[in-house]
Amino acid sequence: MQGRTKILHVVGSLNQTQQLYQIAREMPECDHYFTQFFGEGAVWKWMAEGGILDWTILGTGSAFRREQSDFLDQTGVRYDYRGSFYRDEYAVVFLCTDIMVPKRFSNAKLVFVQEGMTDPLNAQAKIIHKLGLPRWLAGNTALNGCSNQCDLYFAASEGYARYFESMGTDPSKIHVTGIPNFDHAESFLTNDFPHRDYVLVCTSDIREVGGKENRIAFLKNCKRIAEGRRIMVKLHPNEKTDRARDEVKRVFGEDALVLQKGNTGHMIANCAELITQYSSVVYIGMALEKRVHSLFPMDLLKERMPVQNGGTSAARIAERVRALLKRVEPSCFPETVS
Repeated sequence: MQGRTKILHVVGSLNQTQQLYQIAREMPECDHYFTQFFGEGAVWKWMAEGGILDWTILGTGSAFRREQSDFLDQTGVRYDYRGSFYRDEYAVVFLCTDIMVPKRFSNAKLVFVQEGMTDPLNAQAKIIHKLGLPRWLAGNTALNGCSNQCDLYFAASEGYARYFESMGTDPSKIHVTGIPNFDHAESFLTNDFPHRDYVLVCTSDIREVGGKENRIAFLKNCKRIAEGRRIMVKLHPNEKTDRARDEVKRVFGEDALVLQKGNTGHMIANCAELITQYSSVVYIGMALEKRVHSLFPMDLLKERMPVQNGGTSAARIAERVRALLKRVEPSCFPETVS
């Protein structure tokens, strides 16, 4: 429609896509378009479309893109690949990662929405950050939220807000609103998932993104923790499925229950204990007061635990973006929620 504000949502994983879709629904007065996450220029486009980057959210043939595409098709949203069609007309561009920030939207306000936990700040990421090198060279999400290139930053918790600030993002831009998908864990308790009282193992795509992992050793540790209880394994959607399934069956036997799709929140709600690696879903288990395991230190997880606000994060973010467009203070929600 003529005259309506146009907003672009740059999405990658299914989690990112669902989060920004929830925000879009809170702003029905605007026209919303979605695009896959992309890098600027012909070289990045060629690599994304040529299969070279299919292990990342940039690849057009990636598992991330397939999940994202299925969701967007089901919801019937409008798609504008790389924001090319309405490039100069977007008033707001939402990002779930600022590791690469598009420069083509000169008229738009850039809004960062935290997608989940960030990877550990390793030596490589520290050097890249200190030298001001391109953040994507870190090869992980450790520098997510740290570019200071967006107009607004929406954080999951005070702990993450402090982290973004410590890495150079202007604290006046950061707002602790909570984040969709991780702000109402209790909602997962009502579900029709048929299994209960198992030990749930949620794996990560460490190897697929270039890291090193002894998966057999990890699974054997899971078996030790389970102490004879039934184990269910939920694979990361970006994992090489056949390899991961074979490894699970080697440790747990041919009858092991291995899932790659499904509502992970429901699986966590019905489990007796949760074992993760580097996965944001650990926060759902913590919010539901499950016994949890993670490769992150537990004190760090508690410090950065996303606020639980009854599922109102999308509305809080929408209200602040609305205020940004009108250049007024938001009226509906407080700055920080707990």
